[in-house]
Amino acid sequence: MSLILASKSASRRAMLDAAGVSHEALPTDLDERAIEAALVDAGPDAIALALAEAKALAVSALRAGELVLGSDSLVEVEGHRFDKPSSITQAAEHLRFFSGKAMRLHSAAALARDGMVLWQHGAVATLHLHELSEDFIADYLAHEWPAVAGCVGVFRIEARGVQLFRAIEGDHFTVLGMPLFPLLSALRELEELPR
Repeated sequence: MSLILASKSASRRAMLDAAGVSHEALPTDLDERAIEAALVDAGPDAIALALAEAKALAVSALRAGELVLGSDSLVEVEGHRFDKPSSITQAAEHLRFFSGKAMRLHSAAALARDGMVLWQHGAVATLHLHELSEDFIADYLAHEWPAVAGCVGVFRIEARGVQLFRAIEGDHFTVLGMPLFPLLSALRELEELPR
């Protein structure tokens, strides 16, 4: 089996590699903000699923007959949705807002082939942040920027980002950015992985 991953996420590639899932990364150039704007009344879980499906379908249109995986993650804190930070200044603003609060991370994945979604799944994890001082934020970004520029929530849990949190509720892979256990089960059901 060879899976096409419609993403440039290093974390998602690493998860698939570690799980022994052969894949090729082929990121898509979707206007994610336009998709979000069209779903203005939808919750973050529905938006994450819609984005995952849109990515899978966009690449599926380019690669006939091949199985394509799309995935997306959204962060919500106190009812506000956050995208990837556009600058180190915005990253610091996000971290100040997140300080001492609960972050809900919505991760979704979808599989498509020949322009049809075959499977989709969304999961959520709740991450409880420490109070973050200005000194901590400055030091954290000095070490983690620009690596976290492409990370919703401004963290890599597998790196210094783990220091942001005092507790996490939910699946580790969801926090990494993709509901891996349900995905692997779906690949088995589709007979793309051995049973």
